Amino acid sequence: MGFSTRLHKGYANRKYDIDKKKIEDFIDRFFRFIFFLEYQRCSEVKDIEVRLDTFKTEFKEILCSVTDENDDLQTEKFFHSFPRIYQSLENDAQAILDNDPAAQSIEEVMFSYPGFFAISVYRFAHELYKSKIPLIPRIWTEFAHSKTGIDINPGAKIGENFFIDHGTGIVIGETTVIGNDVKIYQGVTLGAHSVAKNLQNLKRHPTIEDGVVIYANATILGGETVIGENALIGGNVWITESVAPNSVVFHKGQVTVKNKFPGNEPIIFSI
Repeated sequence: MGFSTRLHKGYANRKYDIDKKKIEDFIDRFFRFIFFLEYQRCSEVKDIEVRLDTFKTEFKEILCSVTDENDDLQTEKFFHSFPRIYQSLENDAQAILDNDPAAQSIEEVMFSYPGFFAISVYRFAHELYKSKIPLIPRIWTEFAHSKTGIDINPGAKIGENFFIDHGTGIVIGETTVIGNDVKIYQGVTLGAHSVAKNLQNLKRHPTIEDGVVIYANATILGGETVIGENALIGGNVWITESVAPNSVVFHKGQVTVKNKFPGNEPIIFSI
């Protein structure tokens, strides 16, 4: 089979005809509109209602490209859930402002915090994931991943007042469950012991209960692993079993400080 023929066969066998860029552009513009990030102000309520209707129409067109179900019903269902999702996102933004001493205002959080963007896209994607809408949820969260370095699978279940600080390198797997008032720092992995395909329908990722703080580069693996409420997980730890509530887990490394000018003291290299 020639290469051109092979590509032709691939196009012929493709299940969906979608415009990936259009799907990504929709969630990006929708985020900027609902959090007042557009330069031009909407001066009248009717202007906002017109814009929302335009977004509804666009969303319905996107749905038509991935599902044969009642697109009007799915569109109304998604926009009906919007006030609830929006309230959760306002709570997330407030949690970031309350917990980060460097944050000066809600506007700063909405304009500039990558964690807030990733959480926002995740919450909208998760709503579609629950409705078993194909492709779009993952396209959205991978778009956020590409912009922020934060990889949240749309299947994860995340509670209220979620705070991601810095965020780069965070991975949150599909069956992760995160409670309320949880704080996660850069480089954290909430992953699985194994990525074998036969585990697809099992809980593979950990449960993080309310009030947990997970510091940078911690790795927590396994579907049966539960981090109890109000636990503090220190940086660089590797956890594959449950941690009791109110625990403090930390990695004890050895750090040696030597005089830069030790006289006749030999220089010791450790490689």
